[in-house]
Amino acid sequence: MAGRIPSWAWVSGMTVGAVAAVTVLAVRADHGPHPVATAARPGASAPAGAHPSASPKKSTPAPVPVPVPSGSGAGRRIVYSPEQHRVWLIDASDKPGRTFPVWPGTVSPDPGTYTVSLRRASTTGSDGVQIEHIVYFAAKSGHSIAFSNAVDGSSPPPAPDTKTGGIRMGKADGTALWAFTSTPTKVTVVHQ
Repeated sequence: MAGRIPSWAWVSGMTVGAVAAVTVLAVRADHGPHPVATAARPGASAPAGAHPSASPKKSTPAPVPVPVPSGSGAGRRIVYSPEQHRVWLIDASDKPGRTFPVWPGTVSPDPGTYTVSLRRASTTGSDGVQIEHIVYFAAKSGHSIAFSNAVDGSSPPPAPDTKTGGIRMGKADGTALWAFTSTPTKVTVVHQ
């Protein structure tokens, strides 16, 4: 039977065809829309019924750095603004190394300069939440004021009827603040 094509030729032809089809699909996928991730803010949630956009974005502007508040001192320090719900870690050359949002408790420290007085690896917060990376720096009305993060990474709002001096942050930020501090690291509280 001279007209019959050998099986190896069929398999080779089908393999070449499949590779060509996958290549065409890969090129088309590369030119199509791509998903875009957005950063979530503390307490922010998508509105009901919101759907991600399928249209590609031309360019995403770089995030604008949040400037360190004026009058926050000089040198290596932690800067905390209760109004902005934000902390900055400033190195010895006076450059901000990291900034991040925080969730203040119900007792806010007065403006001024403090020093870290105590560090504690973990405990239970006055709101009953297991916390870690506790950095104490002030007291007001008999309540200790400290930075910390929840062990489970949550950010529950403080109970309105409970006096708490805990300033909570995300888990990665709590780890960074813990590594940055020692006793007596300076903490500047600015109300702006």
